[in-house]
Amino acid sequence: MTQDELKKSVALAAIDYIKPKLSSDTIVGIGTGSTANFFIDALAELKDLFAGTVASSESSAERLRSHGIEVFELNSVDNVSLYVDGADESNHALQLIKGGGAALTREKIVTAVADEFICIADESKLVEGLGAFPLPVEVIPMARSHVGRELVKLGCSPVYREGVITDNNNIIIDCYDFPINEAINIERAINNIVGVVTNGLFAERPADVLLLATQQGVKTLRAS
Repeated sequence: MTQDELKKSVALAAIDYIKPKLSSDTIVGIGTGSTANFFIDALAELKDLFAGTVASSESSAERLRSHGIEVFELNSVDNVSLYVDGADESNHALQLIKGGGAALTREKIVTAVADEFICIADESKLVEGLGAFPLPVEVIPMARSHVGRELVKLGCSPVYREGVITDNNNIIIDCYDFPINEAINIERAINNIVGVVTNGLFAERPADVLLLATQQGVKTLRAS
């Protein structure tokens, strides 16, 4: 299967996974990216089975609305039962790197309030150690140089992602050459830098379930 076929297969597996959990008052959190888009398109078939969604980006919200799926502001809902999103990398503890699409802050907020976080990815995203994919950091623009200097002290090579402004009107610095062995400690250290909004490590709150598309079918993984 091609990578797009793998992404579509895992999106459909996520539909099968969440369908028994849906009810008339269920709010489904929706992530951002190509795999999440396949999930959104498939979710349209179930739109009468749940109350609506919360989206982690404006682009996902627009795609949901195009299918006639209601999108709520997170502040207006009491609970997000399920959150479905992709990842740029996952280790076997289901700690993730996310933010390749620059939606990491909103993704992390929705993750924090969700009862269950279901990550959907193809087999290329499962790694032994995080960090081959550059770790995104969302930064308040005036702090760009300061944050960059502090990231160097942590051992990475920071690169400003030119031409990218987040939905929160901030910038992205990507951390290259940064093997991540103690993900929770690194997540906290970066978030403690003044001027950082958040970073793309989802280690303190990892995924609960990873649905992984492989050439042999979709596998269901839980933290090991």
